[in-house]
Amino acid sequence: MIDSISLAKFNDKQQRIVAHLYSRLDGKVYFKSRQIAAELGLSPKEVGANMAGIQERDEDLNLIIEKWGRSKSVTWKVTAAESDSAAS
Repeated sequence: MIDSISLAKFNDKQQRIVAHLYSRLDGKVYFKSRQIAAELGLSPKEVGANMAGIQERDEDLNLIIEKWGRSKSVTWKVTAAESDSAAS
């Protein structure tokens, strides 16, 4: 789960994207930029630019975000990271 402290370092669009990812995350999920864009009222380009920013600072979100592929839209692989306590 995310908290306001974790989200404080992200801009409004990034916060919306993170909330969207968490609402659909179940282990490992693939998201297309254009699908996220359509659901959040953003352009795919905005989603891609903001996903890159989220990816750079994802350590506090317990997410692993990878740019996975390109076809007609960039695909992002999002995985719930194991917490330190679960890994021990």
